[in-house]
Amino acid sequence: MYHIRVRACALIIEKNSILLVEFDDENGLHYNLPAGGAEPGESIIEAVKREAREEANVEVEVGPLAFAYEYAPHFNSYIYGKGHSLSLMFECRITSGRPSLPEKPDLNQTNVKWIELEKLEEIVLYPNIKDEIKEYAKNKRNIELIEECRLKKYRS
Repeated sequence: MYHIRVRACALIIEKNSILLVEFDDENGLHYNLPAGGAEPGESIIEAVKREAREEANVEVEVGPLAFAYEYAPHFNSYIYGKGHSLSLMFECRITSGRPSLPEKPDLNQTNVKWIELEKLEEIVLYPNIKDEIKEYAKNKRNIELIEECRLKKYRS
């Protein structure tokens, strides 16, 4: 049985382009959404905001859930290692800041770039959700996140 790491991801699409974080490591040049693991004591929404700030140098308003992605290592020949993860990718809108490389970038992070949706096929994106992103940009099929703190309370 695996412990599942919950990852918070910012899906930022503006003017038919997506904001991605560029990395150059042993896998070569590739891109990811601004994303990372939720920290203890942090809500998933707080984690999305923090990751956008830490990796892309922007403040975001977090909207609805766009995608949920699971990496189950035992079903994938351990291609990305042994860590089981569930990524929650939220539609976000930049509220302040200009996307740029942060002062203290992640290891192997080399840039932050807007990539045109029609040019996604020219890059390596992990996970490879290029088709899903293009479909989402066209049809915006959202999933609402239900947070307990926002639900009506029962009277005692």
